[in-house]
Order: sequence, then C-alpha cells, then structure tokens
Amino acid sequence: MSYLKHFHLTEQPFRLTPDPDFLYWSKQHARAKAYMESTIWLADGFVVITGEIGSGKTTLLQSFLGELGDDVVYAVVSQTQLTPTEFLQAVLTEFGFKPFNKRKVELLDMLNMFLIEQYSNGKKVVLIVDEAQNLSKKVLEEVRMISGIETHKEKVLRIILAGQPELKETLDSPNLKQLVQRVRLRFHIGPLDRREMREYIERRLAVAGRVDADLFSDDSFDVIYRFSGGVPRLINTLCDTALLCAFADEKQRVEAVDVIAAAQELSWKEHESNTGIYDQLRQLEMERSPDADTHVTRIEVRTDDETIAELTFPLGRVIVGRSPDNEIYIKSKFVSRHHAQLISDENGCVIEDLNSTNGVFLGEKQVKKYRLRDGDRISLGVHELIYHDLRQASSREQHDEADDTDAADSAVNET
Repeated sequence: MSYLKHFHLTEQPFRLTPDPDFLYWSKQHARAKAYMESTIWLADGFVVITGEIGSGKTTLLQSFLGELGDDVVYAVVSQTQLTPTEFLQAVLTEFGFKPFNKRKVELLDMLNMFLIEQYSNGKKVVLIVDEAQNLSKKVLEEVRMISGIETHKEKVLRIILAGQPELKETLDSPNLKQLVQRVRLRFHIGPLDRREMREYIERRLAVAGRVDADLFSDDSFDVIYRFSGGVPRLINTLCDTALLCAFADEKQRVEAVDVIAAAQELSWKEHESNTGIYDQLRQLEMERSPDADTHVTRIEVRTDDETIAELTFPLGRVIVGRSPDNEIYIKSKFVSRHHAQLISDENGCVIEDLNSTNGVFLGEKQVKKYRLRDGDRISLGVHELIYHDLRQASSREQHDEADDTDAADSAVNET
C-alpha cells in the first residue's frame, strides 16, 4: 500500500481479512472467548456466540483455535446452507473422512464411532459452526441429536455455534425448545464503545508498525464513531479510506476533515446507532434489566481475614478470575484468568471450576461442580468467597417481622 512508508507503517493496519495478530481484546471479546474455552472442560451442552456483521467473530474463532492443545481435535464448518445429510457429510469431511454416497444412518454411525474412538484415546472433540444463522431448523435439530452422543460417563462432542443476530431469533423459536435446553451459554458481541474504539484503532496501528500514537487526531475519533457505530469492520473500512484521503493531500496525520471526506467517498450516512433508534432500544433494555432489588446472590471476597469486596448479582452466570473482564475480578497469581463460574438459578447457586490451575476448594475438599449453601466458604488460592443467598435472608427478615408482629399483638391482647 503506497501510504505505508508515508505514515511509518510496516503493513496495512485496517485489512478486512481476519487476522488474530490484530485482535483487540474488548471486554466482550474476552468474555466470548472464555465461554468458548469453557466448552473444552465442561462437556455437557454447547455455546452460542452471536454478533453483528463485522464484530470480529471469525477473528475470535481463529484466535481460539490457535490456542487449542494437542489433546483437542476440531472441525470448522462455515458453509451452512445445507440439508441435514449434507451437514453431516461436511462435519465428517472436516474430521478427515470421505463420507459421500452414504446414507444418513451410515453417516451417523461413522460420526458416533469416531467420537467414541477419540474419547478412548484421551482426545476432546470440538465442532465449530460459523455463519450458523443460515442453518435450517432441520439441521439445528440434527445438531441437537449429535450433541447427545455420549459414553457412560459424559458427552463426547463439544459444539460452538457462531453467527449473526438472526441466530438468536431462530433459537427462540418454539420448535427448538429442546435444542435451547442443551445450550449451556449464550453471548452476544455488541459494538465497541468510544473508548474501546480508540484503543482498537491504536492497537491496530501499533501492530502495523506505528510507534507514535498520534496518527489520528483527537477530534477524528468522534467522527469515526459517528459513521462506524463502533462496528470493527466499518471502523477498518473508514480508517483505511481516511488514511488514503490524508495521504492524497500529503498530510502527516488524519484529522476529522479527512474522516468526513472518507465517509463521503464511501457514500456513508451516520451510523444507525447514532440516530436515536439504538438509544431507545438501550433504554428499553435498561427498563427490563434486573435492578438491585432483584439480586439473589451476594458474594463476599476475603483474604487474610479481611473483606476486600462485596458484590451482588441477579439470576444468571458470573465469571470469577484474574482477568479484568470478569464480574468478580481477583488479582492474584494463584487465581487463573477465568478460574470458576457461579450460576444463580431458581434453586440457589452452583459453582463450577473452569479447569483452573489451583482448583476450587470447599474446606479441604476440591470440587469441580457444587451447589452452594448459604454461608459456604469457597477457597481460590489465598482468597475466599463467602456465598450468601439473599432470598433466604429476605425470607428470614419477613419471618422475623411476622414474629415481631405476633409478639406485639400478643402484648396488646394481654393488656
């Protein structure tokens, strides 16, 4: 690219082709990857990752695949406009078979035997389906069926479905209730916020060889956000075009006027996230989201007999770990990046070890998955988590109030 030398770059910073080297770890991307990693250690159920076009799903998948160990065998199916039989053929082809001219029952038998064999050899098998929004309901039902293949101990196929937001709508169909019950985790990658967008741009420039973080002027970032809405692919296209515009005018840096010129070159209008429609949707989501009064779990974090944090959570999933993207962030060398997860449901709270290095302990006993009781103390390295069920506390308070009322009534009657 002719502008590389001019702007002191060694490679093109805003290519549209996925490249894990340029991946920016926003909080959302880190969370999505943690959920994908959990499929390796927690064999039951599968993960669904959705995101807008250009949100970085494919790059995230490539980063995830690049870090898998030798004990993991995986297949990636990206062509998803298939019949159920064609889908099974595509999966087996990715696993190294030549499954053509075979009946569906033969294909299922081949897959079943392959999975059992890999399990016997100590291998974990992962199936990743990209562009999963194009899967028909019949194929999704096939996915549910093969996700149930198991030994006498556990399921033997881990599944990750990645796709555009339409996949969420498809999964919410009444006809797919059984499939959704098998889904362990669902996560949606939204656009970057303004701060993340700036960090994203500056990271890509640094990876591409730029030493100084001054190539884009401060006022240019506001314009980039206005036209890109924080969507990574749109950011790339707009920034690349803005660099060309600035280069054509022999400028040493990109300013707001260059970004506006780039948007005009691309015939772009202001992104829909800045028109007010998205603000209305966000307001509705905030109105529907649980407030503090509906929180059901309180976690007290202690170390050296001192409480360092008290956090409350509604129903749902909470990740505990050393990485700052976790809801419960514990900065300690004894705590893994994503150490454990807490799942609060109607019956209480379950803690699960996410294959941490130092384990999860209840007293002296190491636990992999355990339903907590009010007051339980869980040890993570030198830190301790104390679980409190707020529903039980509320019930006790109501009971105590009722006793006080009865006592008061009794006192009145006696007088």
